[in-house]
Amino acid sequence: MASPQSLTERLNRGVTKRNARWSFVNAQPFGAALELRRFRLGNGLTVATLVDQAAPTVSYHTWFRVGSRHERPGKTGLAHLFEHLMFNETKSRGRGEFDRLMERAGAEVNAATWTDWTYYYENAPKNTLPLLIELEADRMSNLVLREPQVRSEKEVVANERKLRVEDDIEGRALEQLYATAFRRHPYRWPTIGWMKDIRGFTVDDCRRFYRTHYAPNNAIVIIAGDFNERQALSLIQARYGHLSSARQIDTKPRPKEPAQRSERVLRIAAPTPTDKVLIGYHAPPFSDPHTPALTVVNEVLLGGRSSRLYRLFCLDEELALSVRGAIAPFVDPGLFEIWISLREGKSQKDAVALLDREVARLAADGPTDIELAKAINQIELSFLHSMETAGGKAEQVGFYETVVDDGGTVFDRLDAYRRVTRAQVKRAAAKYLRRSRRTRVEISETAA
Repeated sequence: MASPQSLTERLNRGVTKRNARWSFVNAQPFGAALELRRFRLGNGLTVATLVDQAAPTVSYHTWFRVGSRHERPGKTGLAHLFEHLMFNETKSRGRGEFDRLMERAGAEVNAATWTDWTYYYENAPKNTLPLLIELEADRMSNLVLREPQVRSEKEVVANERKLRVEDDIEGRALEQLYATAFRRHPYRWPTIGWMKDIRGFTVDDCRRFYRTHYAPNNAIVIIAGDFNERQALSLIQARYGHLSSARQIDTKPRPKEPAQRSERVLRIAAPTPTDKVLIGYHAPPFSDPHTPALTVVNEVLLGGRSSRLYRLFCLDEELALSVRGAIAPFVDPGLFEIWISLREGKSQKDAVALLDREVARLAADGPTDIELAKAINQIELSFLHSMETAGGKAEQVGFYETVVDDGGTVFDRLDAYRRVTRAQVKRAAAKYLRRSRRTRVEISETAA
């Protein structure tokens, strides 16, 4: 493989348009055998290449640095709506043609939106890469946004909200947890948006959003798998090089959430056969040095059927049918969530008391050596499993690029997990799993 400098020199020969000229950013080891290389077009588009010939496939990801965190009150859910709109027609291709071409090529296609990002991907045979580049460049710049398209997708999203939030107990509870735990930060509204906002979107709203956020200087393309790097960059240069940067992208920090001083409790009445408790502790951002230790805390307490809380709640005390947890991997501070689904007739009060007792014990004594080793091994296994395919590698690079601004640090996080100590687990549990830092949502058929 050519050196990055000589590669960019060859690609730039005869190129006069500034937007289409390549510059080399950096190269970093990616695991033991691969190298992640970054290039940037003159219009700001960043491209990360990860050549991996383990299988004759290629994964093409496009990540945009826009999610629900970048919205404002009255216009919530616009980032998610756009995930739907991007599969509609462009100036050169009619409705449904994108999907037909991808299906004919044997490509797996999907997209996702969350608080901090939106991404689109294709996993496909390696010979389809020119088509993937052509179609993604087309919809980044030529999307058709008119009343029929916007009205149709608004209806689709409104129905999705009804199904996944308004008619779903857990979806509604999770939405209310964040709305109660956050008072100022944009994490307080749901990624799907409030129904009133979804109904109120206009074509002008969508066009303005598209011009601002779906621009090359707000995107990163990741190509992973079996491909020729020079040919891929040449094709990207031809397809994306004429695109203009966004005139203005809002990069100012979001409102800082004030420190929570006391527990907040919300009770929801819902048609549930057994009571449930959802708890959210304020947690650090994904990039924070304490997050690896807090991830181990989560694994010790809630990592499967052998975890402390599962054994305690579901087997020993027979209080719950299930108990699970997760830490929101956000750019800004998020929540450490814990779900407890109780057995029939069991008390929410008893469940919360039992949780508090076990959290206090972990904060005071820490995990056993066996618990610590098992938790780290499980995290490592999950991490390595996510990296088995070209698509998995591309997704990790895209996530780290948008959340910590450096896709090359993927394996640094694995090393950080391996270095977590018992003392760090104790400190993380004591610092973050405090009653004053949490919001509690109690769900029952008749909430008091």
